[in-house]
Amino acid sequence: MSTTPANGWSQQDSEAVIRATDEKLRDALSSDVPPGLTTEEAARLRRTLLDALPREAAQGARRLCHVFATDRERLREAEAKQRTRLAREASAVERLSLHLRVQHMILFSSCILLIITGLPIKFHESAVSGAVMSLFGGPSVTGFLHRAGAVGLTLIGLYHIFYSVAFRSGRRDFGLLIPKLQDAKDALRQILYFIGRRKERPLYGRFSYIEKFDYWAVYWGMVVMISSGFILWFKEAAINGFGKSIYDIAREAHSDEALLATLAIVIWHFYNVHFNPKRFPGSLTWWNGKITVDEFKEEHPLEYEEWRLSGKVAGEQEAAGEAPPGDNA
Repeated sequence: MSTTPANGWSQQDSEAVIRATDEKLRDALSSDVPPGLTTEEAARLRRTLLDALPREAAQGARRLCHVFATDRERLREAEAKQRTRLAREASAVERLSLHLRVQHMILFSSCILLIITGLPIKFHESAVSGAVMSLFGGPSVTGFLHRAGAVGLTLIGLYHIFYSVAFRSGRRDFGLLIPKLQDAKDALRQILYFIGRRKERPLYGRFSYIEKFDYWAVYWGMVVMISSGFILWFKEAAINGFGKSIYDIAREAHSDEALLATLAIVIWHFYNVHFNPKRFPGSLTWWNGKITVDEFKEEHPLEYEEWRLSGKVAGEQEAAGEAPPGDNA
């Protein structure tokens, strides 16, 4: 009784392949051998085939085995990635609801458009600014796009105020985002932790002082940028109504706050959310609204404890059609 080798390939498998090869060779010889060969020519063809076929068959077999092994490895890697992705998604917690994600997408799209079309005006003497202007079709098109971004920023700012008042989750988050004395203590403890004077990091709830700074920096920036921007947009009405000095102040405030906002986004926000070594090359929370349970436990341990002590685990919540204590509106 024969047994299958450890690699799963048996003697019967080899014999089956040889039989199939023998049949194909027999068919090829019967159809492709030139007719009317002399005895000498047939002998020479036979010697040529006997010399070439073993080598060609061995090379072909090795090539096919290599291709098969490579394809099998790729398939296994793809399956492993799929299992990892499914496991990660299964252990994810919703951090941002779809409602908040859409607000954020409109906000950052408007800001990026404003930055790209606004900074070339501030640094108009730079060759790069001229190239950007030309890329967008000139100052008239750039000005139109800048105003379109301003309208988007204004509308989403007004809607977020409405969301923070009319929605239960908005009111909850707004209350949690108000700076408190504990935030100053957390910032000091974080600095002491960074310089090695404390062994443990401060524990955060739903929002850390970093996220609160992000939020209120945007709020303050929107107030300055929108108010000064509309004064610049409606120049004559602003000068007639408030005087030339107010217009001049608005122009300087708009220009300087734009640069400050850009630096805050690129240096502060992008690093904390995307370029931090723990997150690089970037977080997708803005897209899917989720963080892993491990991230939840590490970055928001106080909120995680509330979630854990509530007696609801992820599977039970999904079965009940409920969401974890994220941003459901």
